[in-house]
Amino acid sequence: MPTGAAMTLRGISSMATRQVLAELAAAYRENAGVQVDIESVGGVDAAKRVAAGEAFDVVFLAADAVDKLIAAGHALASSRVDLVRSGVAVAVKHGASRPDLSSEAAVKQAVLAAPTLGYSTGPSGTALLKLFERWGIAGQVKPRLVQAPAGVPVGSLVAKGEIALGFQQLSELMHLDGIDVAGALPEPIQITTVFSGAVCAASMQPAAVRQLLAFMASPATAEAKRRQGMDPA
Repeated sequence: MPTGAAMTLRGISSMATRQVLAELAAAYRENAGVQVDIESVGGVDAAKRVAAGEAFDVVFLAADAVDKLIAAGHALASSRVDLVRSGVAVAVKHGASRPDLSSEAAVKQAVLAAPTLGYSTGPSGTALLKLFERWGIAGQVKPRLVQAPAGVPVGSLVAKGEIALGFQQLSELMHLDGIDVAGALPEPIQITTVFSGAVCAASMQPAAVRQLLAFMASPATAEAKRRQGMDPA
């Protein structure tokens, strides 16, 4: 890197953390003078691109996906830093009646009553399908399930009227137009995903990435995380 040139770190993330990472990257640039460019795509695609050896410095994904990249040698061992805890909320089309989400039984009733149900390709979608199995209604609701394509917010399909009830992380629903967030899933069935960052094996600036991750995990970033619908990990 030429003397005096500003350092740039290149990252990739899943869509769930797009907003919070943009805010944290801007704060880090202001604090440390380091430019952090983060591309947000579907989580499966992000993991594939890191595994393919694309020139990323840092990757942000669900903790288990980061662990798989580390185990396969695509991210540095012991570099994982947990950043946020993200919960699932329920969305309806703007102006539509909101379902009762006050209890597990109420949510089950709302699911059974909905003509169409939307879920994501991410970890929250997988967990939602397991919940339907646990309830014994997987077969009953299967014809009404709509999985949003990778990288497409479930809420955008709710806004178009293609889905009556959409389930996705609050961080991905709260900024979308055309929908109302009916509320979070109640505690007994809340689906929480921990999102982490790690140093990519392809990075030529691992020490700089570790400093970035330390900042992103610091107490100074807690307010930004809550503002984006997440909790500090």
